[in-house]
Amino acid sequence: MGYRLAVVGATGNVGREILSILAERDFPADEIHALASSRSVGQEVSFGEDRSLEVRDLAEFDFAGVDIAMFSPGSRVSAEHAPRAAAAGCIVIDNTSHFRMEPDIPLVVPEVNPEDIDLCSQRGIIANPNCSTIQMVVALKPLHELARITRVVVATYQSTSGAGKAAMDELFEQTRGIYASKPPRREAFTKQIAFNVIPHIDIFMDDGSTKEEWKMAVETRKILDPDIAVHATCVRVPVFVGHGEAVSVEFETPVGETEARDALRDAPGVIVVDHRADEGYVTPEECAGEDGVYVSRIRTDPTVASGLSMWVVSDNLRKGAALNTVQIAELLIERKLAAAA
Repeated sequence: MGYRLAVVGATGNVGREILSILAERDFPADEIHALASSRSVGQEVSFGEDRSLEVRDLAEFDFAGVDIAMFSPGSRVSAEHAPRAAAAGCIVIDNTSHFRMEPDIPLVVPEVNPEDIDLCSQRGIIANPNCSTIQMVVALKPLHELARITRVVVATYQSTSGAGKAAMDELFEQTRGIYASKPPRREAFTKQIAFNVIPHIDIFMDDGSTKEEWKMAVETRKILDPDIAVHATCVRVPVFVGHGEAVSVEFETPVGETEARDALRDAPGVIVVDHRADEGYVTPEECAGEDGVYVSRIRTDPTVASGLSMWVVSDNLRKGAALNTVQIAELLIERKLAAAA
């Protein structure tokens, strides 16, 4: 017998991607409920190539009898409705930042820390990490197993889809307007995004970092190792889909380029494309619609005793959100933590 699922935030970028991936991977579901706010009730969302689901009102939905709920509605909505779903006996996988740093809620990337999912029995909620964190820790995990990582310095190049549909629309409208000699209108971003980069994602914190940069640090430590120091600079770039990251890693003992490259090639979820030639690397445009975390430009960092640098890209809507969510659901089934009715 199949599972009964609910996808919360089904009309958003990530919710639609979750539905698409569930269909692609032939997830064993007998029922799928598409849920969103009352504004979206009655709309239809695609499920696979030839099916659609009618959107229902999250506020009125009874989660009793639902086995797994995948939440991507925004932190405030998850804060209210995820505990309600869990109390009804449903296992919640939440994409928002609301629950990530709570000590009794696991923060899971299946290729990195699958064993942590067992903690979901405490509150019935599993947190999905930040998109930029997910792709980085997938690449760091095999290296950390070679020689303990002590420090990571990362600069991100994050696409507008990470800020939602309105942000993608703003990039499109500004770009079109500039070619038509119209002044760019700013609503989703603090600065013009078309033909520009913005070193500001999420709110500023007291130490001068942004919350996105803070997330990368604290989430990496929770997922991978509490002793790793992480310093991030997060930048929004005029790309629709796909995040890039320039990652510099310091190890406790030296790791060679060939050794690192081989470990990354053997790691689940990682695809190495690393040729020291024109086009011998992967860009965000090329990874859009792909499941893997691509690693290129692997090289020694001569400025530290034991360091490597690499370029990491991934589709932030897929592996950075929707795919990781579905993989967590698959892991729940594999570890027999979710039972079909």
